Amino acid sequence: MSRPRKWRRVCCLPESNLFGPLTPSEGEPEIVCMSVEEYEAIRLIDLEGLMQEACAERMNVARTTVQRIYNEARKKIAESLVNGKILKIEGGDYKLCDEEEPMYGCGWCRREFAAQLQAKMKSEGDA
Repeated sequence: MSRPRKWRRVCCLPESNLFGPLTPSEGEPEIVCMSVEEYEAIRLIDLEGLMQEACAERMNVARTTVQRIYNEARKKIAESLVNGKILKIEGGDYKLCDEEEPMYGCGWCRREFAAQLQAKMKSEGDA
């Protein structure tokens, strides 16, 4: 019996989940599928500039798991860019952060942005 897969914690889903070339190619376009946790690893490491250890802590997995997820995501991005394939983000073994979990202050987290916006609107309303 195989070991059950561990759910990876993901802050938020991407606003867009389909990316590709602007000029259509002949025939049916090829699609490269990236999982949501691969997207999250790219977001945390490349966009936020976190080290793999910090990324692993946020995603609630081992550093070696993050390294594997990140490497797979980079291969898929490269395949999409170099070969002109459509990149689709969907599926995976993930669990979205819920309201009880602490917010990390990443600045890109839509949950935190919404909380900051509400606080700002409230303070302006009190003034």
